[in-house]
Formats: sequence, structure tokens, C-alpha cells
Amino acid sequence: MLRLREYQRAALDALHRHWDADGGPGLVVLPTGAGKALVIAALVREWLERAPQARICVLAHVRELVAQNHAELLAYWPEAPAGIFSAGLRRRESGAPVTFASIQSVRDRAALFEGTDLVVIDEAHLVPRSAETGYGRFLAGLRAQNPDLKVAGFTATPYRLDSGRLDEGEGRVFERIVHDSAVGDLIGQGYLAPLICKATALTLDVSGVGQRGGDYIPSALEAAVNREWITRAAVEEMAAYGRERRAWLAFCAGVDHAGAVRDAVRGQGFSCETVTAEMGKRERDRVVRDFRAGKIRCLTSVGVLSTGFNVPEVDLIALLRPTQSAGLYVQQVGRALRRAPGKSDGLVLDYAGLVRMHGPVDAVTARSVALGPALGGAARAKPCPGCGALIALNASTCEACWVEPEAEDAEAPHAATAEDALPILSETVAGWRSVSAWSLARSPGGHGPDRLEAVLRWPGGGCRVEIGLEQSGHARERAVAWWRACGGAEPVPLTVAEALERQDEMERPDSVRIEAAGRLSESVELRFSDGRRFRDVRRWGGLAA
Repeated sequence: MLRLREYQRAALDALHRHWDADGGPGLVVLPTGAGKALVIAALVREWLERAPQARICVLAHVRELVAQNHAELLAYWPEAPAGIFSAGLRRRESGAPVTFASIQSVRDRAALFEGTDLVVIDEAHLVPRSAETGYGRFLAGLRAQNPDLKVAGFTATPYRLDSGRLDEGEGRVFERIVHDSAVGDLIGQGYLAPLICKATALTLDVSGVGQRGGDYIPSALEAAVNREWITRAAVEEMAAYGRERRAWLAFCAGVDHAGAVRDAVRGQGFSCETVTAEMGKRERDRVVRDFRAGKIRCLTSVGVLSTGFNVPEVDLIALLRPTQSAGLYVQQVGRALRRAPGKSDGLVLDYAGLVRMHGPVDAVTARSVALGPALGGAARAKPCPGCGALIALNASTCEACWVEPEAEDAEAPHAATAEDALPILSETVAGWRSVSAWSLARSPGGHGPDRLEAVLRWPGGGCRVEIGLEQSGHARERAVAWWRACGGAEPVPLTVAEALERQDEMERPDSVRIEAAGRLSESVELRFSDGRRFRDVRRWGGLAA
């Protein structure tokens, strides 16, 4: 039987704790490629093992997801009593204890599922707030039969362009996010493929395109970007980057635009097909099957491959559709996050300026989305000066270009001048300092996000450390390590405000030692009363007197 990873187990445990405390509909956030279908399968099996007479509905918005989730359950639990109710799959089985259904097929048929105890909604970011929608009517019908109905939602993007966070505001379907696995954490742990976001030579200009409903007007957007010289230049660059890559996805602004990009890719000597919502089922299935098998190098798409599309080999994403929707951006980029044999990373070519607008994908959070996209001349990412990859504004280089400082020769410190030393080190004797007091506060981040500031004091001196909880990449990973080392509980706060509200969870270090760690960095080491130690290496300037 397939085994759950640590974060997958944590997601299920969080759901159960939420419901055991009489919580309402809970939301689980797992990045694309993190195995949502397996977590759903495990939830279904565990629920039925605890309550064999229960009925469960697993909902999705497209037939591909219905079939994938059903297949995942049978792989995890071959004897599962499960059926499918989906017109698109030509199956209408409503009598099994577990039913995998498309919402379009069941939205007005709640009576067929009388006595349902649990509803699981995949791609929960597609659930609108209105009770008059298909999801709203179906849930209301089930609750009329069972007021104790439990609801779980799974998504990689817990927000909507039109209504914000899924767990906030009037008419919300979900009570709160019970578990959130961060993209950066799962990449760092080796579960997801690293992403490289390149600033392209060509950037699409949509400054004159009008907006409706918070995003660009589709027809005006396509007219602005679907120009022969633009497409030719973009595809030439795409072909140069992708020549040694196996599977490309190009997200386009309309059907005609997707066709033009397809023809240009073919003109570069690569096989390419277009996938749109207007395609027949059999034809679309054939094209995707050939792409998965490696017979087609590139697919151009209009809105149908950003969710529910599982081809781990995808290693190049071309963003050719500008959008104000951070959710759509994250879903598109997420197609390259899955691991595959022989795949070292996913390359994102950002012709649409989405990385600059919304930030690196591991930095897009419910909080950043609430602030809205960067406007005008503002940006949330910049090119790495070493290789051109798009990185967070507060980073100096990308992780690929950063090299740990080499260890100094034994005699090197004696050659340093007073001006080379960090002031705090020139005023103290190397060794442990007994921490007599500490405090936490907000430190303004200037052009970047604010930081959590920890001030440590000892007789005759002290220092402050800035902890980048709201930053991305390596800075966020270090901040998470600080929080956990100081005894902070899970989940690790996403914001400084949340950390300050929960500061009672943190334990004051018993002593601190600060030392040089080469010419460019410093080491700060904490020791706690129980003997635990934590060491962090930072570039000079991360710590100040």
C-alpha cells in the first residue's frame, strides 16, 4: 500500500483535530504535485474504517479529476467500495458508499446521496461564495438531510480573484485553513522539483488593455498579444531554452493565439498541438496521451491545462497569458513542480511578467494575494545578477549562484582591520553570553516585507536579529528554523503579526554566542536551558548591536 509522507499525514491529522473540536468545513492547502489525490484517498479509507456505514462524496469540476481521484483510491485501497457519477465519463453510479462525482452531474441530485456524512472537494478554489451555485445547492441539499455533514476542501491556491481568501468574508464555504504545506518547504525536502524563473528578452505589453471583473478583458488581451512578430520572438527564445528539455506547456491568451504559438513552435522544428475547451473529448485525450508519451514536445493551451493536468515530465512553462489572478499564475507554474525520472528542475519563461507582478511562486501567500498584484512600475521579483533567474526583491542572488564562503586560513583573522569587523564582535570577547532578557517586535522591511525582530540582552550589551517570516526561499527557511528552535508550535506563522500574537509559545534562549564565519558571514548560536543548541549562519549585517 502507498505510504503517506510526513506532510500528508500532518494534513489529515489537522483535519481530524479540527473536526474533533467541532470545527466546520476545513481547508487543506497542498501545492500542485504534493499528492492531493493520495491524501484524499487516505482520508476516505480512514473515515470508512472508523465508520463502515458512512457515505462519502468526492467532488471535482472536470471528468479528468474525477477519474484520477477514483483511480488513486483504488491504487491505495483496491477493495474500496467506490463508484463514479459523471456524465462526461458516462457513468451514473450513486449506490456505492463512496462516490466520485463531477459537480455538474450532481448539483441538483442531492436526493440520490441521502445520508452522506462527508464531502471532499478537490480544487476547492473553484467553489464560489454564492449559495445559488452548483456547489452551494448540492451542499445545502445534503445538509438538509444531515446537519452534521463534514466538508473538506483541497487546493493549492486558497483564494479567488473575485472574492479573496476562501476562509474569510461573508458567505465563505470554508471555516479556516487547517493545514498549509509551503512550496519552498517541499522543494527543499526534495518532494517537488525546483523551479527556475527566467526573465525573458521579450515582455508582453498590456498597459492599454482594459479590465473587467478584476482581470483583463479576454478579447482585448488576445488582440494585444497575438501579433506575429511578438509570437515569433517569444517562440525563438522558447526553442533556444527548451531544445534539451522534454515537455513544454505554453499558456496563451486565446484560441487564435494558441494556434499561432503552435504554428511558430512547429516552424522551429518541434512537434506541437493545441488543447482548448472546444476540442472533442476523444481528440483531447489523444493529444494529452501522446504528449505524456513524449510523442509531442509542446502543448499550447487556453485555460484547460492549468488544473487537473498531471504530466510529471513537464519541465518548461511558457507564460504567454498576462493575468491579474495570482491563483491562475500559481496553478500554471505548478504544472512543472512534479518530480520525474531524469528531470532536475522546471524552467518558467515569464513573457507575461507574472513573476514580477505576483512574486516568486514560493512567496505567493494568501496575505500577498490580499495586497493585490504589483502595479505600475512596482515589482515583486528581480533578475539574479548572476544568471538572470527571477528572485525575491530582498535576495542578492539565487540559490544556484550563491556559494558558501570558504573557510579562512588560520592566520587570516590577524590581517583584518578594525573596519572589517562587525561592531558587536569588536566590543565583546568571543564566547557565550548569558541572555538576561529578550523581546520580539516588528522591524519595517523598507522595500521588502516586514521582519520579526528578536532583541537579546546580556549584562553590558545585546544584539538584535531580524527573522524573515514573510520572506521567501532560503530566508523563509531560516525563519522557520528559528521559530521551531525557540519552541514555537506548528504551523509556523506566515506573518509577523501572527508571530507576535503567538510569542508566548517561544522560549527565551539561555545564552548566545556570536562569531565570524568567514569574510562574508557570521554565526549566531543559541543554547537553551535543557541543553539544546541552534546555529544559524548569516551574511554580515543580518545581526546588529
